[in-house]
Amino acid sequence: MAEFTGRDVYQAEFDPKAYLEYFQFGAGTLGDEVIEFYLKQLCKTFASGRLKGETLIDLASGPTIHQFLSACESFGSIVASEPVDRNRREIEMWLKKEPGAFDWTPVVKYVCELEGNRDKWAEKEAKVRRAIQQVLNCDVLQSNPLAPVTLPQADCVLGVECLASACKDLSTMRAALKNISSLLKPGGALVLEGVLGCSFYIVGSRKFSMLVLTEKALREALNATGFAVVEFETEPRFAKEMFDVCDFSDKYFLLARKEKEA
Repeated sequence: MAEFTGRDVYQAEFDPKAYLEYFQFGAGTLGDEVIEFYLKQLCKTFASGRLKGETLIDLASGPTIHQFLSACESFGSIVASEPVDRNRREIEMWLKKEPGAFDWTPVVKYVCELEGNRDKWAEKEAKVRRAIQQVLNCDVLQSNPLAPVTLPQADCVLGVECLASACKDLSTMRAALKNISSLLKPGGALVLEGVLGCSFYIVGSRKFSMLVLTEKALREALNATGFAVVEFETEPRFAKEMFDVCDFSDKYFLLARKEKEA
């Protein structure tokens, strides 16, 4: 079994600049395949008005903002959270338009095109900046993932690739889902995206472990922690190369509702 790369390893060795190379959109890379799937699903879920509310908490945001581009159409108040200091700094740099911030413009334009407003990308960026209220530390393995901050329960919790990277085994993942549930109102929505069948990914020269997930394991863990799965979509991997960079087999999107306290 590969070494489990926990929170301390991420804090010491995760390079956000190298990770963001996957988001150089339009290069026909493995990153494009995954990001396009994620963005299309988020557009369908949020920009369509299908899922609405006042507050959304994003867990383990990484150094990225793409997950907020459609969410800001449905939620006026968004809390970003991320365990790695350098990743939070990357988000803050973009929010404040600081020199050296990553240029998300091609991704923003792509989302605007999905939503039928390609020319409104500047307004979209401004809307995201207005919506993000806080950028907090987080740890999904803690009973309160946002400790020491305590927030009112949210209408929606969003997590992109947050479970497989944080959890070393399925029992840990169930505990994490229980912790995540505490952030949600009864009946609130949990939106998760990620990859299946993946044991690792490479950032720069560093290999980071992933908990190998299946649809069955996710469904069972959600059911066991008080969630009802409303929708679960998968799409097979298209790329026949770059298995030395990331060995996932499928992308997934799921929407679940909190039915009861875990």
